[in-house]
Amino acid sequence: MKWLLNALSSSVGKKFLMAITGLLLCGFLVAHLAGNLLLPAGGDLFNDYAKKLHENEGLLMVAETGLFGIFILHLYLAFSLTWGNNAARGKGYAATKSKRDDTMSKTRPDKWMIGSGIILLLYLCLHLFDFKFHRFGMDQELTALAGDSEAVTTKVAIHVLKSPLTMIGYAAGFVFLFAHLSHGVSSAFQSLGLSHPKYNSLIKYGGLAFASLISLGFFVVLFWAISQ
Repeated sequence: MKWLLNALSSSVGKKFLMAITGLLLCGFLVAHLAGNLLLPAGGDLFNDYAKKLHENEGLLMVAETGLFGIFILHLYLAFSLTWGNNAARGKGYAATKSKRDDTMSKTRPDKWMIGSGIILLLYLCLHLFDFKFHRFGMDQELTALAGDSEAVTTKVAIHVLKSPLTMIGYAAGFVFLFAHLSHGVSSAFQSLGLSHPKYNSLIKYGGLAFASLISLGFFVVLFWAISQ
């Protein structure tokens, strides 16, 4: 635990941990998308996946707790680094910059990372309310669709995803997910010291490709559910 406290005491350590937590969350996105893509692949496949997932409640709880901890740490590091950078610049430094420089600094990708991250947090809350805490209340209709198990079945998922609020919220979330990942993935590799002029372009465009595939994959699931 001491190494974590030491890392959190310096900006370099914070950036390193932020990169690690970010890449771990990317790994979760891949696994989560793979499960979601079972919906358009076939109802029985998704139902079996949901059933097996909820059969291991203890393991699922540990995984969810760990994921929540990683997300909170990532969020804390983002706010801490942003606050530290703003404090280090100071008002005097900002006043000496030209209008052109100020405009360019505001449009840099790392400047809107914190904003896109906050919107993704709101999307996550909507997602949890929908599928974890059952915003629709798991009323008699949904209970009948799900059967005796609380595992999310294909019919329940379609029912939830076709809600107007969900459609708009999820679509916006996927757009900002692309924006966040398109810069975040390549930035994570740089923070880990994996930066070299020979490979920087590959890392940059690899990050863009990853962001595109993840976002597109979630859009496929959403559009499939809407079409049902």
